[in-house]
Amino acid sequence: MPVWNPGQYLKFGAERTRPSVDLCARIPGSPGRILDLGCGPGNSTAVLRERWPEAGLAGLDSSAEMIAQARASYPAGTWIQAGAESYVPPEPLDLVFSNAVLQWLPDHQRLVPRLMGWLAPGGCLAVQMPAKDGTRLRAVMAEVAARPRWRDALAGAEAALTFHDPSFYYDLLAPAARVDLWETTYYHPMASHQALIDWYEGTGLRPFLERLPDPARAEFKAELLEQARAEFPVRADGKVVMPFRRLFFLAWKV
Repeated sequence: MPVWNPGQYLKFGAERTRPSVDLCARIPGSPGRILDLGCGPGNSTAVLRERWPEAGLAGLDSSAEMIAQARASYPAGTWIQAGAESYVPPEPLDLVFSNAVLQWLPDHQRLVPRLMGWLAPGGCLAVQMPAKDGTRLRAVMAEVAARPRWRDALAGAEAALTFHDPSFYYDLLAPAARVDLWETTYYHPMASHQALIDWYEGTGLRPFLERLPDPARAEFKAELLEQARAEFPVRADGKVVMPFRRLFFLAWKV
């Protein structure tokens, strides 16, 4: 089973947490029962706890490493190690909050209605995930992986993540929900081109690196770094700006 590295993930904790803050700000009312689906190391759960301190709040993640980090950061919290495909909440929920998680799960045609089924009437499914083709860095990674040296070993790695157009989610949800759907592009100033690779090593680069032995991983990352230098110019202040478009939606069960 793939192993998540909370330390690598949290190197860019502020940037990774900001979309959860923006998503949380768009949710009205005071939900009483909240599940942070794919809570990771607990950074998004902390956003929810600050917004609704009186709510019954639990964080769920399939990664033992992420749950251990979340427990260490907030021992008083309720943390559940389980996968979204198998978990069943003990009672209907008022809010299922999912920050940068659904792209790691397959079959959204089945998964998203399953999550809506966890909600009480009037409850909300709140989702943020990278948009399809949301960052040039993903395309650069796919181009390097398609080079003759890597293409056999890395065949299928890109399929480890699932992306759809906004219209897919609207059509899926609108018959049984009130839907609010939007995209936001974040422009992340990064200290260097190496920081771009470090960012993706904590998330989207993982399915590629997991298919390579240790020496080859370093060589693949070196080629990726070289290509990133050609694609992302250094700005006047010496930093490298990474545009990253993200998809958001709120769906209220009717």
